[in-house]
Amino acid sequence: MKFRNIEKIHEGKFITRYNLEYETENGNKKIYEMISRNKNISSLEDLKGGRVDAVVMILHDESGEQILLSREFRMATGEWVYNFPAGLIDAGEDAASAAVRELREETGLQLNHIEEIWFESYSAVGFSNEKNIVVTGTATGEIRPSDSEFEEIEAFWYSKKEIEALLKVARFAARTQAYCALWCKS
Repeated sequence: MKFRNIEKIHEGKFITRYNLEYETENGNKKIYEMISRNKNISSLEDLKGGRVDAVVMILHDESGEQILLSREFRMATGEWVYNFPAGLIDAGEDAASAAVRELREETGLQLNHIEEIWFESYSAVGFSNEKNIVVTGTATGEIRPSDSEFEEIEAFWYSKKEIEALLKVARFAARTQAYCALWCKS
C-alpha cells in the first residue's frame, strides 16, 4: 500500500472523520474511512504521529486476588460493556497523572502503586489512530459512583471465579476480555 492523500470529511467535538487514499500493490485506488482525536491531520506523518490520547488502567487490589472493572453504558453500542477504567489524557498531563485523576473521577479509588507503564498502543486499529498508554498497578479505597453526569459507570472488584462467569455471558471491550481471560488462567 502506498499513501496518497488524506481528506477531512467532518470535524466533531471529540473526533474527526477522514478519508485516506491509498494505492494498492496492483495500482488500484483504495479509500479508507477513519476517525481520529486529532483535528488537523494533513499528511502521513500527522497520521502516524501525535500525542497519546488516553490512559487505560489495569488495576488489582493489594492482595492481587481481585481485578477492577468498570461496567459502563457505551452509547456507540447501545448497551452496558465491561472495560478497564480509562479516560482521556488532558493537555500537559502525563499518563500517570491522568490515571490518578481518571481513577478518582470514575471510581473514587486511589491509585496507590504503579507497577508498569506500557508503551503506546491503539484503541481500535481498524478505524482509528487513537493511542493509549496502559498503566498497571494497585488501587485502594472505597468505590463510589462516577462524578461525571455524562458517563454511566459502575466499578466493581472481581475475583477470577467471578470473571470466568462474566466472560461467558457479558459483553467486554476486546482488550479487557483478552486480559481477563489470561488472568483467570494464571
